[in-house]
Amino acid sequence: MKSKIVIYQLLPRLFSNSEKSTVFNGNRDQNGCGKFNDISDLVLKELGNFGITHIWLTGIIRHATLSHYPEDGLVAIHPDIVKGNAGSPYAINDYYDVDPDLATEVFSRMIEFEQLVKRIHRSGLKVIIDFVPNHVSRSYHSSKIPDDQLDLGEGDQTNLSFSPSNNYYYFPGETLEIKGLARNGADRYIEFPAKATGNDVFRPDPDSNDWYETVKLNYGIDYRTSQKFFHPLPDTWIKMTEILLFWSTKGIDGFRCDMAGMVPVEFWQYAISQIKSDWPEILFIAELYEPSKYRDYLEIGFFDFLYDKVGLYDALRSVIEERSSTNAISKVWQSLEGLDNAMVRFLENHDEQRIASRFFASDPWKALPGMAVSAFLNQGPILIYSGQEVGERADGASGFSGDDGRTSIFDYTVMPEVQKWYNGGKCDGSELSEDQWSLRMAYSNILDIAQSFPVFANGLLYDLMWVNGDNPHFDKVFAFLRYGGSADDEVFLVVVSFSRSIRGTTIKIPEHALQVIGFEAKQRINIRDIEPCNNSNAQLLVSQIISIGLEVHFNKAGYALISLS
Repeated sequence: MKSKIVIYQLLPRLFSNSEKSTVFNGNRDQNGCGKFNDISDLVLKELGNFGITHIWLTGIIRHATLSHYPEDGLVAIHPDIVKGNAGSPYAINDYYDVDPDLATEVFSRMIEFEQLVKRIHRSGLKVIIDFVPNHVSRSYHSSKIPDDQLDLGEGDQTNLSFSPSNNYYYFPGETLEIKGLARNGADRYIEFPAKATGNDVFRPDPDSNDWYETVKLNYGIDYRTSQKFFHPLPDTWIKMTEILLFWSTKGIDGFRCDMAGMVPVEFWQYAISQIKSDWPEILFIAELYEPSKYRDYLEIGFFDFLYDKVGLYDALRSVIEERSSTNAISKVWQSLEGLDNAMVRFLENHDEQRIASRFFASDPWKALPGMAVSAFLNQGPILIYSGQEVGERADGASGFSGDDGRTSIFDYTVMPEVQKWYNGGKCDGSELSEDQWSLRMAYSNILDIAQSFPVFANGLLYDLMWVNGDNPHFDKVFAFLRYGGSADDEVFLVVVSFSRSIRGTTIKIPEHALQVIGFEAKQRINIRDIEPCNNSNAQLLVSQIISIGLEVHFNKAGYALISLS
């Protein structure tokens, strides 16, 4: 029987950076940078105690940056093609290397990473890293690639716009021109012939709002005709699969695959089957925003899980911001047509705005009802972004990314609220406010419940919204049952209020639901409060539950959890 997966995303560069005084657009020396070695046994123990099962380490693979380490032969990348001083973790510069910024001793950076992986495993946790298959930095060059392999682009026929054997797309005879970018005059970056840009810009003049710092990888599709050339295997397929194999040998337990939907599903079928033949337990999570592709990427592409951004995330955010009623949540699982359990649910990640920011809810507590829905609704994993649990706000601009409610992934910066918990590696939270401690405990309680009762990782869903439509509270309340499919299994009623003014309500449970679960008509059911919400414990006949419903009261986090057995 599987257990609930709880993923904690952290950028080592930010997570353990204890620098107190930072400057706008500061460099590594001015603003500091977290290290692999900072993520100690104690840190991992505390994350495990919090309820985490998997650590998603973001920004591990070496990417383009303005920092340099000349004594180690690592030069700064041209500023025209780096976003921010630290650079985007998704503009990979060497797939076979790790970010030197994260090492205490740059020469031993891969050893320090491997030691971190061992610490994570020793703590009983698992490791997920990013695999970025769609694009690379414009300056890509691997100095760590195995001697028997050719580097990306090495051997390409640059006089051809497209060839199945090329790794990139080219514009022969044309020079790269990034429109709207303040460039460095005579010292500007020169790319000739120009290559296609990572966000499918198939022309030599991407805009400054494009992913201009990256180039698109060629998986054997001629963008001019959309014709596929998959036989024989495109060279990019082979090289990218070798990269996955390389990282798999490092003890990685999973890959979060960046912009997986921009890479053909046929590649994933090939690559994931190759990896899983040797490492069947490795997880593959697709960042995917096109629901029309969901089934193909699960059934043909062999992914284990998919992002649920355009589904539950968008619905919950709309409910939290009072732009939609809670019926929007029901529409999400219905639209998935049985794929609910393959979805990774979240309210924050590095791409999304912080809940506590003024661009979202301005109050981290408003996320807790949504967190309860995310954790209890289906069997799939939950994702928490570091700082979410202590109300990180991402106030102000730190550099390239501006003031947009996101913690910058492009800049050397800090997370002030995380610092209060991390506290120089003590992880005692001594600088957290009482409200932050309560918030963190509320998250931990949700994770503990999700992992303590097998039904939340293995059970079925019965949505109660359809039978409670006449309840005036039910534009801001969401209710459902989780059950195991047998009368011997514990059944849970979950009721969530997205309004602080609604502290209690009455829930109807239809006869059909109780029949589906397996309760008999004359059976007595024990009503037991799991999360203390001042709901009375009692024993009622099935007929009483059907006729009078159940009165529920909500806890501070905005939900009620009741056992029916």
